[in-house]
Amino acid sequence: MSTIKDIAELAGVSVATVSRVLNYDETLNVQEETKKKVFEAAEHLEYHMKEKKKRKRKLKLGMICSYSPEEELEDPFYLAVRIAIEKEIDESGFKRIALSVEDNIEHFAAVDGLICLGTFSRTTVERINSFKRPHIYVDAAGNRSAGDSIVTDIRYSVIQVMEYLWSQGHRRIGFVGGNEQDSDGQEILDSRLPTYQRFLRDRGALNDSYIRIGGYTPRHGYRLMKELLKEDELPTAIFAANDSLAVGCYRAIQESGLQIPGDISVVGFNDISMAKYLAPPLTTVHVHMNFMGRRAVQMLAELIQQERSIHMHVSVQTELIIRESVGCVD
Repeated sequence: MSTIKDIAELAGVSVATVSRVLNYDETLNVQEETKKKVFEAAEHLEYHMKEKKKRKRKLKLGMICSYSPEEELEDPFYLAVRIAIEKEIDESGFKRIALSVEDNIEHFAAVDGLICLGTFSRTTVERINSFKRPHIYVDAAGNRSAGDSIVTDIRYSVIQVMEYLWSQGHRRIGFVGGNEQDSDGQEILDSRLPTYQRFLRDRGALNDSYIRIGGYTPRHGYRLMKELLKEDELPTAIFAANDSLAVGCYRAIQESGLQIPGDISVVGFNDISMAKYLAPPLTTVHVHMNFMGRRAVQMLAELIQQERSIHMHVSVQTELIIRESVGCVD
């Protein structure tokens, strides 16, 4: 910790002057420039000490992933984010330790901080808090008063999609989404659905019969799209909650003898690596998965090294990637 003497030497004034300036002594008669030098020196030394402390530490970071390797393959979004996290940890010279929330507390005592990727129940969040380790949630909010988080700006992303489809003349827009249960048995609804509904309701174009909810895998997309294809009046466009669902929608549409985008347009979400290789290439929302993974590690390292007590909750913008799966309706 820096001392008044350190500040005095850096500012080029006496120790007594530093003491009186920092204590806002109203009887002190010095120029404003001198006061400025003292405060700047104090701030500089505080920052310098934090930087020195930060450089000393080689961190051990624990990773908790809520999705299994098999689930990652069915929805590669979490696979891509996990790989980005692991790369950043390795390249930063930190040690990576795989953990489960079911592990004994001794395992958590051995790490400096935790990265929690995926979907977590209230009970799991409370258990993570009980470990008393700095932590960050990736693609989940967690407990905002206890740790950091980094998520996608879902509302902005959905509005991007809907405005684009609307601009192309689509008024009969279907939604294929998912839901799941957390470890407490609580249903987690698709966070894209309310914004989709609000957008169409405000324009008098919402048709609930065009909404299908299931899981998030290609087989769910296939089954749900098959159901939509039984409607008397087909939607002209489908907004799929992720690219895996879009893959299933593609298969169902093409098996029925319809064309994409000539008969039905499709938009996905996440922009996983295979999206551009579909036939036709998929228009989708690009989620900055690599940035989110790497930034999560950087935020956690800062939280630990600077002993930051103020928690940050970062919402990352997305980008609509227009390819060839959306046509124009006259």
